[in-house]
Amino acid sequence: MQQEDDVLLTSERMAGSVNTNPVVIRRLLGQLKKAGLVEVRPASGGTFLTRQPAAISLLDVYRAVEVVEEGQLFSVHDKPLPACLVGRNIQAALDTTLRRAQTAMEQVLAGVTLQQVTTEILTQENLKD
Repeated sequence: MQQEDDVLLTSERMAGSVNTNPVVIRRLLGQLKKAGLVEVRPASGGTFLTRQPAAISLLDVYRAVEVVEEGQLFSVHDKPLPACLVGRNIQAALDTTLRRAQTAMEQVLAGVTLQQVTTEILTQENLKD
């Protein structure tokens, strides 16, 4: 993760930036570390990318912190009423469409790197000047 002015990027600093609790950031950092995307140095403080930003896609990040099972982004209630026409058929009726939607989303995420996001952030900031 990029540091500003050589200041260590700690969970507290990140939490302040996105206005959330540091515990949330530490949980996400743990998931990113497990996926091999970041190195966290608790004693000295700071979080560092393990690869260049151009080599990490948003799909890599999504898969690292995804809270749903693979292929299950759009899940339908798993215990519908069998006596109901809609309940017993809704999953089968939507499966193909929802699978295509998830695939499309993942393809878009795969085509965007952290470097591109960083560039866009800087572009947006420069437009404000």
